[in-house]
Amino acid sequence: MIAEVIINSNVRNLNRVFDYNINEEMLPQITIGSRVLVPFGNTKKLEEGFVIGLKETSPFEVKEIAQVEKEQYLDEHKIQLAKWIAKRYFCNIADAIKLFLPPGKITKKIENRIKEKCIQCVFLKKDAEEIEEAIETKQIKSEKQIRILRFLLENEGVTTSDLSVYADASKAVIKTLEKNGFLEIQEKNIDRNPITDREIEKTSNLQFTKEQEEAYQEVAKTIEEESYTSFLLMGVTGSGKTEIYLQLIQKVLEKGKSALVLVPEISLTPQMIYRFASRFGKEKIAILHSKLSVGERYDEWRRIQRKEASIVIGARSAIFAPISNLGIIIIDEEHDSSYQSEMSPRYDAKEIAEYLAKENHIPCVLGSATPSINSFYQTKTGEKTLLVLNKRANHAPLPEVEIVDLRKELANGNRSMFSSRLQEEIAKTLKQKKQTILFLNRRGYSTFIMCRDCGYVAKCKNCNISLTYHAKTNKLKCHYCGFETDCITTCPECGSKKVRYFGTGTQKVEAEVHKLFPEATTIRMDVDTVSQKNSHEKILEAFQKEKIDILIGTQMVVKGHHFPDVTLVGVMAADSSLHMEDYRANERTFDLLVQVAGRAGREGNIPGKVIVQTYNTDSYSIVYAKDQDYLSFYEMEQTIRQSLKYPPFCDIIVLVVSSEKKELAQEVIQKLEKEIRPSLEQLENTYVYSPMPAPIDRIKNKYRFRMIIKCNFGDTIIDTLGNCLEKNKNAKAQIAVYRNPNNMI
Repeated sequence: MIAEVIINSNVRNLNRVFDYNINEEMLPQITIGSRVLVPFGNTKKLEEGFVIGLKETSPFEVKEIAQVEKEQYLDEHKIQLAKWIAKRYFCNIADAIKLFLPPGKITKKIENRIKEKCIQCVFLKKDAEEIEEAIETKQIKSEKQIRILRFLLENEGVTTSDLSVYADASKAVIKTLEKNGFLEIQEKNIDRNPITDREIEKTSNLQFTKEQEEAYQEVAKTIEEESYTSFLLMGVTGSGKTEIYLQLIQKVLEKGKSALVLVPEISLTPQMIYRFASRFGKEKIAILHSKLSVGERYDEWRRIQRKEASIVIGARSAIFAPISNLGIIIIDEEHDSSYQSEMSPRYDAKEIAEYLAKENHIPCVLGSATPSINSFYQTKTGEKTLLVLNKRANHAPLPEVEIVDLRKELANGNRSMFSSRLQEEIAKTLKQKKQTILFLNRRGYSTFIMCRDCGYVAKCKNCNISLTYHAKTNKLKCHYCGFETDCITTCPECGSKKVRYFGTGTQKVEAEVHKLFPEATTIRMDVDTVSQKNSHEKILEAFQKEKIDILIGTQMVVKGHHFPDVTLVGVMAADSSLHMEDYRANERTFDLLVQVAGRAGREGNIPGKVIVQTYNTDSYSIVYAKDQDYLSFYEMEQTIRQSLKYPPFCDIIVLVVSSEKKELAQEVIQKLEKEIRPSLEQLENTYVYSPMPAPIDRIKNKYRFRMIIKCNFGDTIIDTLGNCLEKNKNAKAQIAVYRNPNNMI
């Protein structure tokens, strides 16, 4: 029998199958998915590989598999999905396979991989009578040794460190007793559980509204029938989508199955985890997201594999968790762009969720107050079933939204970033002892620094992009490559002192708040303030416990949060996202405004108020967001997209070639165009646009060229592009393929 093996390597040239013979002794142990060690190349060192196929014979002279590894992570279903991912998202199959491996276990060097966390526990080797006899006969004279032995008679199995503390003796004394045969030290594996220390108060099901009940019954029916249906649960902010999720999961657990809940990274808040843990118990829940340490993620992965956790909550990578007997997949805030990976493999977690739901004959529920245009369009074509929640669960009214024209503010002499109306409302909210959220989707203090004499703009040395000024560190920073440099006061081009700061970031908003409202306590939440472990959680907890008057933040503050005392939301620059080079600019603006507005007045005791500041009061995304009118926005947006041939009416493929040599990058993308254009132009509704420099034409010292293709993504497109990439895999430039990317840069 011959095994088809993929070597665990990042080298694209090795993205092919190698044949290995299976000896008779190993034959019962090897199946599709087996992790093996094989001889490879001319070295004696064994390489790790994965069996992706079995066959009777090979046309080649083959070596033999050396060893089958004890720990196995894959099966035939996962291998099939990995092959699908590799083909659909244009990546190495080895990279696709790594998606399914435990966190900390994907490095090529086995010695560098994460290990189980162990503690040393102390146990007695002699019984109580023997110990007392040894003490009475003076065989043991040391008071410290006696103290340890008597403590262990009452508390056997404690850790060495605890024993040192409670028995007031050094570890050297413990070692002496071990040497003399009175006790033994055993290693014990423990799990690094991220929610172990939290106090959880048990909660029960809430009473459904009529709308909630109808939506629940629709999904529950498919759970009973064990059939696949993709649902879009569209509910206004505060309509009780999470309660529906909880009760659907309860139904799934009652049937002896498991549940997977995907949330955007930024929404993995203590609030959400607490709600699930309080309903089902923290021992049933596993959490997977990037804010955990590698060790914590590894232990959570193992708990899922051992079937100790029946509910998995995580960011997009949790879609690859080793869940047994899956009963439902829930994707919260489904419109969020973070479900699509921007790094290879550039997979879409929502697509993979649909794949798994079909395979397991289970429902897939996508929830949002502002569904993506693509998802809502699929409810029109019959691909998804629409469920609607029009009212808040507690009958609280939606907040009143007021649009402020910043052009008029300037005309009236107000040069502050705060309009007079927003200042009034903040002062009023502070007086009422309520809380405010100020939203600006731009971090830093100023977006760029410019010389007013010659026009010089401080740019990154590695990227063709302006540097952002950060006041706290007094540094200029690139948000693409991380380059930092000292702030300048003199223009390096003309020597002028007229160097000025332009634009506004969250740091500047915070500084201005301190000037206008010195009595107010503030906290800021952006990438710069949540870089440390648990900092995200600490900020939200501080705000939740009413220690803070004003929360200032980027889109991190927009989704997934319930703050009962927030009655005012201020949007500092609503049109800042309208001018991006992206066909989804209007959609993202609408989403952000509706979502952030939804944080206000959720309890209903004081009506919520939202102040939206903008220079573009006529934009349809802002006008419809004011009224939370999704349907009108959708109709306008889909009409525009249909006329311009944008998703969901077609797919956009972006080929990006990058190299440290500009000429090489240009040469490679022109070669790709010549190879691709003849095949693709024959296809209906397919448009190939000429290559050009990318909007940001240099990032991390690499020059970038891109080519855009509009098409109906399918097997022909996949095969054409896949063959082209395979043909050019030895090109010295880097080639990347993006399908409907999150940004067009």
